[in-house]
Amino acid sequence: MTQDVEMKELPAPSNSASSSPPSTLQHLKEIASLIETGAYAREVRRIMRVVRLTMALRRKLNATVLASFLNFALTPGSELHGRLFSYLPKEDEHDMDVDTATSGTQIVAKHSLPELEIYCYLLVLIFLIDQKRYNEAKACASASIARLKNLNRRTVDVLASRLYFYYSLSYELTGDLAEIRGNLLSLHRIATLRRDELGQETLLNLLLRNYLHYNLYDQAEKLRSKAPRFEAHSNQQFCRYLFYLGKIRTIQLEYTDAKESLLQAARKAPVAALGFRVQCNKWAIIVRLLLGEIPERTVFMQKGMENALRPYFELTNAVRIGDLELFRNVAEKFSDTFNSDRTHNLIVRLRHNVIRTGLRNISISYSRISLVDVAKKLRLDSANPVADAESIVSKAIRDGAIDATIDHANGWMVSKETGDIYSTNEPQFAFNSRIAFCLNMHNEAVRALRFPPNSHKEKESAEKRRERQQQEQELAKHIAEEDDDEF
Repeated sequence: MTQDVEMKELPAPSNSASSSPPSTLQHLKEIASLIETGAYAREVRRIMRVVRLTMALRRKLNATVLASFLNFALTPGSELHGRLFSYLPKEDEHDMDVDTATSGTQIVAKHSLPELEIYCYLLVLIFLIDQKRYNEAKACASASIARLKNLNRRTVDVLASRLYFYYSLSYELTGDLAEIRGNLLSLHRIATLRRDELGQETLLNLLLRNYLHYNLYDQAEKLRSKAPRFEAHSNQQFCRYLFYLGKIRTIQLEYTDAKESLLQAARKAPVAALGFRVQCNKWAIIVRLLLGEIPERTVFMQKGMENALRPYFELTNAVRIGDLELFRNVAEKFSDTFNSDRTHNLIVRLRHNVIRTGLRNISISYSRISLVDVAKKLRLDSANPVADAESIVSKAIRDGAIDATIDHANGWMVSKETGDIYSTNEPQFAFNSRIAFCLNMHNEAVRALRFPPNSHKEKESAEKRRERQQQEQELAKHIAEEDDDEF
């Protein structure tokens, strides 16, 4: 671990006399050197750092820089060199040759490194997706996956997981996601046989996303239940898994488990992953409403989420009031938003909750009220509202939503006096659920702690203690960077 922390400084450029900052090409060359070091030393953490550094340079990539780096990292004239060059824009080829003469012969030993080949594939694929050249991205991704199937190296696994993600993304952006489902299943089987747990996590999430994209929830649940489970290696992949699990549980009417998964995914997601956290909150709000809970106002006032959650705030207000007409108006007003979020079918389920909430408010306000007035206050729009109101009241009484009786002779709903809730077990259940939540959070925090090896055996001096504290701070910084990468 000490070696890994001390590698934070990349090799400085040879012309250190220049005061100008290093160029993007120079950064890529340093990353190539880091890949070589990690490959020969078999240090996976160095390869993970390569991915973080690459994501920081993503917006600075262009065809000229990529061409110069390919000339630097690969053998000019080789099959891989020619294939990757074919994906780059042809009009920039004059500028591409500028760096060839000086850098094409600098690295000879790196040409045969599989890690460097896969990294070149990854760079070109990211560039093509950012340039919205999705057909070329699909071809590049397919070629990289074919190459990956022949590699069984642990130092390649980190780069492979990123390639799997962009492979699926390129097909999703062109609407051809169903074409690669069989290939993803084959890759997941290969990753399982090779004990590539990071690859298994990534591919399982991609398969779940693939199934849910086409509303194949039963197939997604069968895959999830039969896939091998192990301790999560990537916080980002674990958050995605919790989100997909929450969606599956919601469709299967298991609202309590769905709520726990969605809230946990939103809590564990990095702060920078705003879009992901917004989606988690949207689904969590719907699930809580289906459970009969009303989310707090602070949920809708989170920084950066106010506008995105505005339709769900108005929907929550309609459910809280129990106004069926207001609920219909909100559902029609924001129907496009709900359809794009794929929550429209869940909102249809909320109609019964709105009626039940309105009925509960009526039972609290009136000790006795006619079923005709109940139908008017609930604004039932059926052919026989009185009969519907009677059936709705009967079902609410049977389910325990209200404490009342029906006087069929006079057509009344007679509410019973409200009892003392503290004489029931409800406060105990609420208290136990809060204690379980706090204990679960404490246990997860303890499991997430990382300690240096044999720290309890050695007596360290003040200087060693300072070095260890500095290394721990740097490691914490790297872990924080990992959390922000993939979103």
